Amino acid sequence: MAARTEHDERTDASTPPAPRPGNRHPIATAVSVFGELLITAGLVLALFVAYSLWWTNVLADREADKQGDTVRSKWADGPGALDTKDGIGFLHVPAMKNGEVLVKKGTDPKTLNNGIAGYYTDPVPSALPWDDEGNFTLAAHRDGHGAKFHNIDKLKNGDAVVFETKDTWYVYKVYKSLPETSKFNVDVIQPVPEESGAEKPGRYITLTTCTPVYTSKYRYIVWGELERTEKVDKDRTKPVELL
Repeated sequence: MAARTEHDERTDASTPPAPRPGNRHPIATAVSVFGELLITAGLVLALFVAYSLWWTNVLADREADKQGDTVRSKWADGPGALDTKDGIGFLHVPAMKNGEVLVKKGTDPKTLNNGIAGYYTDPVPSALPWDDEGNFTLAAHRDGHGAKFHNIDKLKNGDAVVFETKDTWYVYKVYKSLPETSKFNVDVIQPVPEESGAEKPGRYITLTTCTPVYTSKYRYIVWGELERTEKVDKDRTKPVELL
């Protein structure tokens, strides 16, 4: 073996010892753990967003289809008193591209979370389409749980809003929108919605939902007025607005 020189000894003395495997500096360890926690939190948040904005839509649409089939099955049973327990009919809004939307009584989240729309029972009770006058006032989610009113901002004056019952088509035309108002503004659902410019009793329809998108801070409002009705024929031929 070669003899160690004085230079070798000086070099050994000035060179710090190599770290032992697995022996990490505490700060490095803390940073690593914090980074892993951030990654985990990000994944959890991403999963929550996916659940809220996608999976709840899937579940709600399934339930809405099931409930809608129940209503149409009862309609097909033949003559008899209209049973509105499971729903009073279907809303069709071509500009929103949301298909047909089952409408049931009430705006409780437990109702709306099933991918449907509900008509108000309070603080101002809604009129129903077949009433001689009044305001047929509806609410539905804009995001998640079916998001049936997600595209409410696509509605323009003159667009059709059609409501289908067992024996009648009710064809409304949009005449005014309010992109943002307080969630506590009940004037928008009054029998004569003066904020829309209405001055006398008529047969109105009002669509309400949350805004901005992905929040519930304000409300987005669209008003329409009944233009005409059509009797449902044996083939349930749709009004021209839906063809």
